[in-house]
Amino acid sequence: MGALSGITILDLTRVLAGPFCTMILGDLGADVIKVEGPHIQDDTRGWGPPYTGGESAYYLCANRNKQALSLNLKSSRGKEVLRKLIARSDVVVENFKAGTLARLGFDFQTMEKINPRIILASITGFGQTGPYKHEPGYDYIIQAMSGLMSITGDQASGPLKVGVAIADVLTGLYTVIGILAALQERNRSGRGQQIDIALLDSQISALVNVASNYLNSGEIPQRLGNQHPNIVPYQVFQTSDLEMVVAVGNDHQFAKFAAILGRPELAEDERFRTNSKRVEHKEELIPLIAACMKQESFHHWHVLLKEAGIPHGPIQDFPSVFADPQVHAREMVVEMKHPTAGSVKLVGSPLKLSRTPVEMRRHPPLFGEHTEEILQSLGYTEDEIKEMKANQDI
Repeated sequence: MGALSGITILDLTRVLAGPFCTMILGDLGADVIKVEGPHIQDDTRGWGPPYTGGESAYYLCANRNKQALSLNLKSSRGKEVLRKLIARSDVVVENFKAGTLARLGFDFQTMEKINPRIILASITGFGQTGPYKHEPGYDYIIQAMSGLMSITGDQASGPLKVGVAIADVLTGLYTVIGILAALQERNRSGRGQQIDIALLDSQISALVNVASNYLNSGEIPQRLGNQHPNIVPYQVFQTSDLEMVVAVGNDHQFAKFAAILGRPELAEDERFRTNSKRVEHKEELIPLIAACMKQESFHHWHVLLKEAGIPHGPIQDFPSVFADPQVHAREMVVEMKHPTAGSVKLVGSPLKLSRTPVEMRRHPPLFGEHTEEILQSLGYTEDEIKEMKANQDI
């Protein structure tokens, strides 16, 4: 029994933010039904190479623990099926453009009449209100408009996006939080509600300390590359063989770090004695540290820094990450049987629950793989299903 066993999620999403959200809910034990149109499938099914067993690796990353239903939401029979699914679901997650569900005849007020306990989580680029509500919102655009790109990179590189679709990922996580909160509140009130989640809002929220710095000082954040705006030293350093990150979080750690470098006097220098002073005088301090770090190998510094308890680490490439014994100990790579690929490797879940652990119950489904099974559970006969196929309702 997973933590969310008994909860049914109707997944009307595609691409990443929505599917990532519903996959997390499925990992936690919810029954997730992924709906795609008979002619308009999840875009990520075609986002390759690489492919395995005919499925794109991109699609596989966000769609395990789901059943797949092919359904035409524009046909009268398709809408009939959708109404039945809403009636028996706990949560609907959708990421159509604002207003699309209403045009299909399924705004929240309509869903609420079908099922007063229904929770509708709506994910859009810019939300259900405001002047941009009808604009499409892609992760890349959101990284640009949220200010994230303006602080990513350095002065030489210019603005850079993060290497993954981080706005989508964060929005998926925020949506999960909203759904769990709404489910808890429903236990008290017996009523559902609509959750309005925007990629832009989510990414701005995730600017955290950098946004707070600006709002409270008026100073426009600059691109600092691998440096930190509020902590020094907290960045990449080149050793004699490899690059590494050193993150000195307080003055006590800096004193130990200075001693390890063979420059204990740095911790007594008035320019560097406190973190605030080190931030103020970082242009003088960092070259002194960098010159020391280049003299010895990564292994040399790793042994000393580990013994002193100073946070640090190598900059690992993907082969190193997925060969790391800590990653394996935490089961962050899982392998699942798959009907066309034989088996697929997926990133595991970071959620470790002691009594109701995450389970990998279902492979990322093939398109429409469970259509007949789901329709039969709703009471449709084999003849009715054949007719629906012929009429392109499914």
